[in-house]
Amino acid sequence: MEAGVSTIMVSYHTGAVLFEAIEGVLAQDALRELILVDNGNPDSILREIHRRADLDPRLVVISGHGNVGFAAGCNLGARRAGGSFLLFLNPDCRLPPNALPTLLAEAARRPRPWMLGCRLVNPDGSEQRGARREMLTPRTALAEVCRLDRLMPGRFTRVNLNDLPVPRHAISVPVISGACMILPTADYWRIGGMDEGYFLHVEDIDFCHRFRAAGGEIFFVPQVSVLHHKGTSGAGRLTVEWHKTRGFMRHFRKNFDGTPTAYRAVVNAGILARFAVITAGIVTTAFINRLREPQRHRGTELGVFLCVSVPLW
Repeated sequence: MEAGVSTIMVSYHTGAVLFEAIEGVLAQDALRELILVDNGNPDSILREIHRRADLDPRLVVISGHGNVGFAAGCNLGARRAGGSFLLFLNPDCRLPPNALPTLLAEAARRPRPWMLGCRLVNPDGSEQRGARREMLTPRTALAEVCRLDRLMPGRFTRVNLNDLPVPRHAISVPVISGACMILPTADYWRIGGMDEGYFLHVEDIDFCHRFRAAGGEIFFVPQVSVLHHKGTSGAGRLTVEWHKTRGFMRHFRKNFDGTPTAYRAVVNAGILARFAVITAGIVTTAFINRLREPQRHRGTELGVFLCVSVPLW
């Protein structure tokens, strides 16, 4: 295992913003390699990726395996990594200059096992949800959905902490986002890497849960602000939301099976209700667009209907 950072980037129909993300990584000091796991990109994008890999040997491309999901893609890239540290970075994230040296300097002050996350920001500079979070439990999930922290302050805590003031220095938090997280390679594999039972979303929450259970500490580093474009993947919104719904239910079933059955039933009902509301909105929008532009949106309703109707349990 050589010194330096192996960056793992899993890409599925990311689009042109992918090259902005690649450039941001390759400009970093302390980078050993950027391993791009191609879960499915158009041929034109893939050709450009390979062209860039020919110009810079630090860019390694893994392709031909199809869309195996985010968690499995992370593990696939991590198995090829030769660096002492792993940085998992979404393909729509742009690292600022000197990000890796700043993170490694912060890590040098922490006993292992440690994991660091960055401040994720929108193009307007505002902080996104998810970069710093409380642990997702049935109780915090209920508080997040019903905003019980407002109704009963002090008794309930929200999951997302982005509404709190930005700290001046790194702070310990229960959960960071898988869009940008760095940790020693050995510590990643010590707990088995990502759980491939998750296809898309919630795998990072599960990983943080297991990392802390194994004695690790997680830190939010506000000094590094990473531009996260979000929503650039070609995956349909309904598909993404369905995988997120399955991920939430798997997380609670796997990690909180000791919770009273009635309580878990209420939480699961809330998760499914959330998906139903989102689905209704997507279907309604599809039909409205079909009426406004019948030629452009021909077949949209059928695609939405099949996504909703086919049992994916």
